[in-house]
Amino acid sequence: MSDLPFTLDQLRILKAIAQEGSFKRAADSLYVSQPAVSLQVQNLERQLDVPLFDRGGRRAQLTEAGHLLLSYGEKILSLCQETCRAIEDLQNLQGGTLIVGASQTTGTYLLPRMIGMFRQKYPDVAVQLHVHSTRRTAWSVANGQVDLAIIGGEIPGELSESLEVVSYAEDELALILPVFHPFTKLEKIQKEDLYKLQFIALDSQSTIRKVIDQVLARCEIDTRRFKVEMELNSIEAIKNAVQSGLGAAFVSTSAIAKELQMGVLHRTPIEGVVVKRTLWLIFNPNRYRSKAAEAFSREILPQFANPGWSQDVLTLAQKSIVITTLDIATSTSAAED
Repeated sequence: MSDLPFTLDQLRILKAIAQEGSFKRAADSLYVSQPAVSLQVQNLERQLDVPLFDRGGRRAQLTEAGHLLLSYGEKILSLCQETCRAIEDLQNLQGGTLIVGASQTTGTYLLPRMIGMFRQKYPDVAVQLHVHSTRRTAWSVANGQVDLAIIGGEIPGELSESLEVVSYAEDELALILPVFHPFTKLEKIQKEDLYKLQFIALDSQSTIRKVIDQVLARCEIDTRRFKVEMELNSIEAIKNAVQSGLGAAFVSTSAIAKELQMGVLHRTPIEGVVVKRTLWLIFNPNRYRSKAAEAFSREILPQFANPGWSQDVLTLAQKSIVITTLDIATSTSAAED
């Protein structure tokens, strides 16, 4: 170890500078002084004999060597965290951490219920919920920063070989209207009636908006003909806008249960159309899966899954990891003999 030209602290500092964009903000995020950060970077550059930052601009920019070291450094730090979590697991769920990822809708309305149930059974396990875009969530799972995730968008193609993607549940998208809209008096409306409505929608570049448009297109509904009067950046904002009479919207049924119960929104059926999207469970079969993640998969996931959903794929993935670990241990023992 003494021959390595860097330390874990130096890798943490390099990562913080890259994330924060400056030595000062990196120092603040790590609760150390800026001179201490600068000194560690100088020592690291001297030990590696290459510059890691271009110091000409206002923002700390990594050189090619800096990007290379950061790429490997993030993997090293991720494996260190994984090692610590594996050691924590020896306490049999009397501690440890479960990290769950989710895209926006599932993270706001579905995962909190699931985590609440898990926490009732395992109060000593620290649970983290990371809610981001589908793309960012998928990368977090691939890099081992998240144990597993439930998402509603498409997985980046470059991660298709790294992740297991399992169909988990169906999420129905409902048409909601203000309770005083004339269409609420109808038992059902026709597809063509949709083009008469004013719509409130998410930003056209958002992942959820694209997914909704794709699902509606499969139901032969042309969203390009919608009169989109307003674009907002959250489901909650859209619900409030519809409730205030500003238009109609398609949202996940999981997001409107409370409003329907209170009678402040109206869900309007469409003749011959049920709009659903698939929610996907994703995990990395080549990463260590903690006992907390195993318990969550075994005891919580089946309660919200499609009928007949099986967690066999999760069990098989875990077995393959155990077998690999045993093979390594056996090889090591043989070498020691």
